[in-house]
Amino acid sequence: MTEERINELFKRYKESGDITIRNQIAEHYLYITEILAKKFVGRGVEYDDLQQIAAMALVRGIDRFDVEQGVQFSTFITPTITGEIKNYFRDSSRMVKVPRRLSELNLAVRKFSLEYEKEKGEKPKIKTIAQSLKVDEEEIVKALEVGGTVSLDGMTANDEENEKSLYGVLASSEDRYERFETKETLSSAMQDFSDEEKALVKYRFVDGLSQSDTALKLGGKSQMYVSRMERKLLEKLKDRLKDVFS
Repeated sequence: MTEERINELFKRYKESGDITIRNQIAEHYLYITEILAKKFVGRGVEYDDLQQIAAMALVRGIDRFDVEQGVQFSTFITPTITGEIKNYFRDSSRMVKVPRRLSELNLAVRKFSLEYEKEKGEKPKIKTIAQSLKVDEEEIVKALEVGGTVSLDGMTANDEENEKSLYGVLASSEDRYERFETKETLSSAMQDFSDEEKALVKYRFVDGLSQSDTALKLGGKSQMYVSRMERKLLEKLKDRLKDVFS
């Protein structure tokens, strides 16, 4: 497939949001996920799991790529996928004392989420994952925490909307982060947040604490309490910051 044809597909996908077009692009670049996954084989993680992580990064990269920037997609996506795999190894290092059950559930959640997103074109809600895997929602949250999935790529939703990545609330370092005056903009958006709400944002997205550790910092709250508050706050921020990304 020529570069001209690829660029045409990206433009059509950006205009229509047609998942069929996105899948066509993904299939064309799937070889990159295979090459990068193989580079990390032999470090304690199976190739199939690495390739799955790389494929998830590929799909997210397609959604975020802007052909008008004049950069080839292969140039854009290679460091993105590499970073995602490295993050997985970093997060996996925290799993040494984690029960095997949660580690296995984390992999099951990742697999289900990837297949669901490919089919539906959107991330599944925690409720949907829990129902499909026949596990309590709180167990799903714990499993996500184990793998570091709930962080800058965590999920936020209310009853009416599909779950969104936190990349939809905060700019990433690879697209519009340079134009985002983080401190001033967030301070303004959070001016009516309670002390507890501001503390949660700081612990989770400045200090990088897990939901479990944040719950302890907030006076021994439950992890589910933190998860629910986080989703509520992110919906507020998404609404208040939407003009930043227009």
